[in-house]
Amino acid sequence: MIPLGDNTPRRHVPTVTYLLIGLNVLVFLVELVQGPRLQHFIYQWGAVPARLARWPQHPIVLITLVTSMFLHGGWWHLIGNMVYLWIFGDNVEDQLGSIRYLLFYLFGGIAAGVLQALLSAGSNVPGIGASGAVAAVLGAYLVFFPAAQVLVGIPLFFWFEVFAIPAVLVLGFWFVSQFFNGLLTLAVGRAAFTGGVAWWAHVGGFLFGMIIGPAIRPRWRRRPPWSPYIYYYR
Repeated sequence: MIPLGDNTPRRHVPTVTYLLIGLNVLVFLVELVQGPRLQHFIYQWGAVPARLARWPQHPIVLITLVTSMFLHGGWWHLIGNMVYLWIFGDNVEDQLGSIRYLLFYLFGGIAAGVLQALLSAGSNVPGIGASGAVAAVLGAYLVFFPAAQVLVGIPLFFWFEVFAIPAVLVLGFWFVSQFFNGLLTLAVGRAAFTGGVAWWAHVGGFLFGMIIGPAIRPRWRRRPPWSPYIYYYR
């Protein structure tokens, strides 16, 4: 399923969401000009579990839990994360307020990176990508707007069908798939991250969002998860 939009109206321009998308794109362009130095660049600024385990001796490595959020492994990696952030991030920012949302996003990504590092102890493969922080946004969105409808595209053989599906089904399915894929990597006796998808970062970020998002949402910003008089997709 490819998310295309949702029907949840917002009250404010999602400035932080747009800035985060712009910053991710800008950093990716910096990656593109690295040339043969790219591998070293990724290793230097990515979150390497084995290196993070030595943080008491070298606390400066903790900064990679933040810098790794803005690195991506290719165009599709970047586009996939930014599409999810664009669709769901604006409404979460609307609920939390810009400053809270920015801190929530950053700490959600950090929490995701920590869980991934703990379950990948000893790995020298750098973890990169905004998906842990974006997963936190998805978790918060699910709690804030469980009755929302998400417009998704589903490829069917030679054509592309578009459906409106409840957010609880779309995001619930996404989380369950991440969780069971994470369990599979552990069940087969491999490291939780070996150069593929950081499943546990997604799980950790999503749970962070479900728990912390509602806890920090200002009461005066709360509103029903649907509007009886505004129904549109963007």
